Amino acid sequence: MAHVVDEVPLTLEGRPPKTLGVLDQGALWANLGVSLLGFSGALFLLDPLGNAPLSLAAALVAAVVGSLVGTAMVGLSAIPGTRTGKPAMVLLRGLFGARISYVPTVLNIVQMLGWGAFELWVIAKAASAIFGEVPYQVWVIAAGVLTTVLTIWPLGSVRLLRRYVTVGVIVSMLWFTWFFLSEAPAYDGGSWTAFAPAVDYVIALSVSWVPMAADFARHSRSSRAAFTGVVGGYTLAQVACLGLGVYAVAIAGAATVGADSMAVFTPFVAAPVGALFFGILVLRETDQSFANVYSTTVSLQNLMPRVDRRLFSVAIGVLTIAIALVVDVTSYGAFLGVIGAVFVPMFAVLAVDYFVLGGSRRWNTEENAPSRWSMLVPWAFGFVAYWLTTSTPTVAAWDGLWASARAAIGFTRQMWMNGALGGALVAALVTLLIAWPRRGSRR
Repeated sequence: MAHVVDEVPLTLEGRPPKTLGVLDQGALWANLGVSLLGFSGALFLLDPLGNAPLSLAAALVAAVVGSLVGTAMVGLSAIPGTRTGKPAMVLLRGLFGARISYVPTVLNIVQMLGWGAFELWVIAKAASAIFGEVPYQVWVIAAGVLTTVLTIWPLGSVRLLRRYVTVGVIVSMLWFTWFFLSEAPAYDGGSWTAFAPAVDYVIALSVSWVPMAADFARHSRSSRAAFTGVVGGYTLAQVACLGLGVYAVAIAGAATVGADSMAVFTPFVAAPVGALFFGILVLRETDQSFANVYSTTVSLQNLMPRVDRRLFSVAIGVLTIAIALVVDVTSYGAFLGVIGAVFVPMFAVLAVDYFVLGGSRRWNTEENAPSRWSMLVPWAFGFVAYWLTTSTPTVAAWDGLWASARAAIGFTRQMWMNGALGGALVAALVTLLIAWPRRGSRR
């Protein structure tokens, strides 16, 4: 009987196994949807503009709508990975050509390193809420080592999540929901005025995973399993996470959480046996850092396809730990939002070219894939449209630049506008205008 390979090949030249079913995918994305950052993020869901709080009903509907829209985009970006067996940055060879794909690959490496370090910081801060006497550095190193181990055996880690961790997360979330519903003060008032910006915020949370969806989906047994796992698992988990965060913010106090986002952890630890259940959620957070480090690893393989991914995993794991120890990752977080916005219009261009213009029949992911310079045009238009229409704040200087750009062209951003949708729509339309007349050509 032939030996069945059930782990990610060591180099990009290996054949990826198709071992992940819909339950594996759903469990992975459900765990990614439950984020410790999501609890404090509920504050921005409730009042995305800082001066127009939403009603509870409006906030929950915004969470559902934003999650569905965002995860649909992530799910679509996963399908080409399933069909080709290639990770996300290698897929970009078919869109831009091999050499041009190195540019977004480097940007993705930068942002994934940052997000990985950011997650280690979150884990350390959350663990300190339970064991305050243990130094921050100890938690960072411990979480970083665990992250690196998970990254060396990625498919085994996904199966581990499904079989064991997901059950603990579900029980923990149900326990905190029951307790918070009985303890949180009644949430009165608010309106639907800032509903669109709230949806924009939730979409931004979801689509941040677009650049890595294919990294795992390439091991899915089918495109349907990949898409269903992303949309179903992540949507359910993110809505539950944000909903629980709304009540945690109410208990801790919006002003307190606004001054210190980590204060949202206090109600969790203060609940009966809260330290135990919150500890499960803290341990589960390593799947976030694992996903980021693994995506960095396979992105590097687009640049160096014959290097053993285990070497990359260890090197990236050590570097991520170092960043979390010495860099102020809180100030870096807003910058990561700027980089992340690069990928929303980019994958809109990919989706149109791949699904609509027949690209799936000629997608070239070889190392000598010819450059397709024309595909940079819709990407650039989509990037501009994203920042003209988004209501999600990032870096003050960057946001001010786009405010000046709107004033210069006489463009007024309306309350209903959405950056992710605006950028994706413009990128898609420009792709059609440029590529449709030449859809039979490779360039």
